[in-house]
Amino acid sequence: MKKITDWLNGLLKDEKGTPSSKRFVGIFCALTLCITMYSNSFTEAHFVPSKELVDAVALLAFGCLGLASVDKIWGKKEDKE
Repeated sequence: MKKITDWLNGLLKDEKGTPSSKRFVGIFCALTLCITMYSNSFTEAHFVPSKELVDAVALLAFGCLGLASVDKIWGKKEDKE
């Protein structure tokens, strides 16, 4: 159980170990979008969310997670002395 909580905590932290809002927002948007799309697969066509809303949430999730990756790859390297 300890390994699972450490892994989940690691998902929300950047490479320096500090909490990352970009990762939190990206993962939250992705989970929300997946849950919404799954639940809408069981509803009638007139209850479907607008295409623009789905695209906006998807772009926000991909953008946040992409920025978190860019920070990890090309982030400023601190000199350890």
